[in-house]
Amino acid sequence: MSDYLGWLERERGLRFDEYAALWRWSVDDLEAFWSSIVDYYEIPFHGRWDRVLGRREMPGARWFEGAELNYAEVLFGRLVDDRPALIAQSEGAPLREVTGAELRASVAAVATGLRRLGVGRGDRVVAVIPNIPEAVITFLACASLGAVWASCSPDFGAQSLVDRFAQVSPKVLIAVDGYRYGGKPFDRRAVVNELRAALPSLEATVLIPYLDPDAAADRPGEIDWADLVAGPPEPLNFESMPFDHPLWVLYSSGTTGLPKAIVHGHGGVVLEHAKAVGLMFDVREGDRMSWFTTTGWMMWNFLVGSMLVGGVPVLYDGSPGYPDLDVLWELAAKSRVSLFGTSAAFLAACAKAGLRPGDTHDLSRLRSIGSTGSPLSVDVYGWVYDAVKPDVWLVSMSGGTDVVSAFVGGSPLLPVHAGELQARALGAKVEAFDVAGRSVVGQTGELVLTAPLPSMPVFFWND
Repeated sequence: MSDYLGWLERERGLRFDEYAALWRWSVDDLEAFWSSIVDYYEIPFHGRWDRVLGRREMPGARWFEGAELNYAEVLFGRLVDDRPALIAQSEGAPLREVTGAELRASVAAVATGLRRLGVGRGDRVVAVIPNIPEAVITFLACASLGAVWASCSPDFGAQSLVDRFAQVSPKVLIAVDGYRYGGKPFDRRAVVNELRAALPSLEATVLIPYLDPDAAADRPGEIDWADLVAGPPEPLNFESMPFDHPLWVLYSSGTTGLPKAIVHGHGGVVLEHAKAVGLMFDVREGDRMSWFTTTGWMMWNFLVGSMLVGGVPVLYDGSPGYPDLDVLWELAAKSRVSLFGTSAAFLAACAKAGLRPGDTHDLSRLRSIGSTGSPLSVDVYGWVYDAVKPDVWLVSMSGGTDVVSAFVGGSPLLPVHAGELQARALGAKVEAFDVAGRSVVGQTGELVLTAPLPSMPVFFWND
C-alpha cells in the first residue's frame, strides 16, 4: 500500500497523507482509481478501451469496453519456473510443492486434454473436487481456453450438486472418487453417478482417483485423469477474452429457492483480486497465503487470486480439527505462511481450547491473519495477540460471493482496534442505509454499495 501511494505521487501527481483520503479518491474517481490498478500491476490488456467505465448502472455497468485479457495469462505472467507456485497438503499426507514450471506443464496438459474433449470458448466445465492442486490446474486450463468453470466440494449431496450444475448445462464433469475427512474415508462414486444421470448436456466425465489410487473409470463416457493428460501437450496458449467474458460461476447458498448462479468476468476478477489481495492484504511476490476453504466457497477463488500478484496459495484438504486444532498452525509453520486465513469460528475454537500456537510453532514468517465468515469477538482479538504473535496484523473482513471479494476489511496503514473492521476497501463505495434508504453514520444500518465494482456479477445464469 505504501509503495502504491509512492507510485501514485510519482506517476499521477497524487498525494494522500492518510488512508481515508485515498479511499475517498478511489470511490469519487472510479475511472482514475481502477486505471491506476491496471497500470500499477501492469495487467496485460490486449486492445484499447474507449472509457474505463462506460455505463454506471447497477446492474449493467460496463468496464474497459474494447479491452481483452485472459485471467490465466495474467496469472502465469507472475510465476517463476523454479519457485513454488502452489503448496498443498491433504489430511494425513505430506506437504507437496508444485513449481511454476510444473504448474505450467500440468495446465498445458489438461488444456490439451479438454480441447480433445471438445471444450472451447464459452463451454462449461464443472468439478466435484476438494481443495487440491488438480482443482487449481483444471480451473486454469479452463480459463486459458475461455471455458467457464464451476466447482463444489465433494461433501455436497447429489441433489445440491444437481441444483447448481444443471443450471449451466456443462459439457465436462471433473470428479474425485471420494475424499478423507476427520480420519474417515467417504466414497462418492454413487453421488457422482447420480449427478451424471441428471446432466444430459454432459459429453465426458473425468475421474480423479483421490481416495483410492486404484480407482478407474468404468462407465461409458467416463475417462481417467491419466488419460486426460496423456500424450504430448500442445503449448499453453491463452484465448484473448472480452473484459466481461464469463470466467466462473459461483453459487448463492440456496436458502431462498435454487442457488443463484452468479457469473463473474475475467477482467473484473483480475482487477478486484489484484487490489484486494495485493493492496488490502499486502500480499507481495513470493508471499505464501493460506485460507482454510473448500472449492464451494468464494474464498477458494480469492485464495487462487493471490497468484495474480505473485503470491503462493497454500491449499489444505481435510478437517481443521483433525487430529486436533493444531493442524492448520502446523501447516502454517511448515509452509512458512505470510498470511494465515481462516474463520472467526476457528480462531474462537482455538482460544477456547487454550492453544498457544506462537509458543509451539515457528511463526516468524507470519505477518497477518485474515478472518471472515462471522464477526470476530473482542476476546479473540486479545487471544491472537497474546497466544499467536504480538506484532501480527489481524484483519477481520466482510464481503460477498456477489463480488467475490471484501467490501470492508483491512488496511496495513491503519491500527487494529479489537472488535472493529479497519476500513472500507479501496474502490468500494460502502455506506450504511437506514430503513428509509438514507445514508447514515454512527447508526445501525444496512450495508449498501452505491457505486459499481468491476467484479460485480456480469449476469445470473439463465436469469
